[in-house]
Amino acid sequence: MTNADPVTPGGRVVLVSGGSRGLGLAIVRGYLEDGCRVATFSRSSTPEMDAVVTHHHDRAVFYRADLGARDELEPLVRRVENEWGPIGVLVNNAGITLEGVLARMSVADIERLIDVNLRGTLALTHAVARGMMIRRFGRIVSVSSIVATRGFTGTAAYAATKGAVEAMTRALARELGSRNITVNAVAPGYLETDLTAGLRDEKRRQILRRTPLGRPGTVDEVAAAIRFLTSDAARFVTGQTLVVDGGLTT
Repeated sequence: MTNADPVTPGGRVVLVSGGSRGLGLAIVRGYLEDGCRVATFSRSSTPEMDAVVTHHHDRAVFYRADLGARDELEPLVRRVENEWGPIGVLVNNAGITLEGVLARMSVADIERLIDVNLRGTLALTHAVARGMMIRRFGRIVSVSSIVATRGFTGTAAYAATKGAVEAMTRALARELGSRNITVNAVAPGYLETDLTAGLRDEKRRQILRRTPLGRPGTVDEVAAAIRFLTSDAARFVTGQTLVVDGGLTT
């Protein structure tokens, strides 16, 4: 068995789910800065995503697909590999957040969380991992959340899906390690994004008081952690969840 990457880091094909905005967009931009070829998908594009594809038309592509529609994922993976080459890096970034006390949530909302965050992530990883096994190389990183290990009111269903993703990460690391494939997760804490912009000022101040670094994280900082885990510097790191939260859960 060889430990060599069949494709040099700068030439790797990276597949990022949910790359049209927020953290996903930062991940896409970061890999493009590294010289990689990047394919990403979401249910819809954004002006920012369109601009990235226009600027990097020879190394970036966007597809419309829904992570919750599992029948779309394997054809998408085959299309990426046919048009761009073997996928060397998979970043499971796409997911949805639906908060609410579990007893008051609708069954439909709970099912949607499971369909997207868990079943979709499993299906996409399944579709990509088989090619990685044949080539005996791969890097897989999934975006989790600090709520997977620290309970917060109103996040039970969401936390369950992210906890399952972390369990998948640990088990899959054992399954794929002999094929030179690493599998890790990143668990962000409080980030300054569009999703958190609606937080009440008092809630925001409370979070920052509990954060040793005294500030929210940025999507670029989390994207950098993800890129580290898929880099050659982390080739001996697998089965881990890297917490990027400014010390909030310390």
